Amino acid sequence: MSIEDLRRRLPSFLADRSKIPVFSMGLPALDNHLPHQGLSLHAVHEIHAATPEDLPAALGFLGALMASFPDNGPIFIITSAQSLISTGRLHGHGLNALGLDPGRITLIEARDETEAFWAIEETLRSGTAQITVGLIAQSFGLKKSQRLSLAARESQRPLLLLRPARSAPASAVETRWRIAAAPAQRCAAGGLIASRWRVMLERCRNGWPSEFVLEWYHASHRFGLAAALADPALPDSAGLVRNSA
Repeated sequence: MSIEDLRRRLPSFLADRSKIPVFSMGLPALDNHLPHQGLSLHAVHEIHAATPEDLPAALGFLGALMASFPDNGPIFIITSAQSLISTGRLHGHGLNALGLDPGRITLIEARDETEAFWAIEETLRSGTAQITVGLIAQSFGLKKSQRLSLAARESQRPLLLLRPARSAPASAVETRWRIAAAPAQRCAAGGLIASRWRVMLERCRNGWPSEFVLEWYHASHRFGLAAALADPALPDSAGLVRNSA
């Protein structure tokens, strides 16, 4: 392709990119760090726990993200025997507390990580799920990361990957978030008003990394920004996980 050809094609390419649907978190301070002012709904987004103790918080953030995505279509969550050891099984009451209807969810428990990756890719390519979620315990390389990214783009569906702390990042993802828990916001009687997380946007293709303290309001089921907090994390503030022995 010549330079002149590139100049002719570039405007239409940029126009096509602008048509990609995005999810706005409703927070300009955060959305301004993302390309197109939101998360692409045709891409892979990776969520890591900051430490092993923060894995329940990362799972809570993932649940809030699923609950706030547009549309109320089916959600397929693919996990493996290996990842269940660290995450436990999803708890319906915890999902409800985040505003996520458990009836939308189809949970697929693969025998191993190889089978889980196959199920994730096949689910994406089928277009059956509005959102595909993978709970992944092992590290994986660039080639597999690119395959998942291509499947999300071709199916025009988002893929959310939850990864444990210290797992190698998948370099082909559009965004990578590192999550640590923060003390929940409570009323005078001790009731839960909002879950909180320290959210580090570590990678954002065509965007800008940053760090926030996010809240998830359990009454209105929406995100908010909180002032930076210094206290250590609370475990599983949303009660999202029921550990499996």
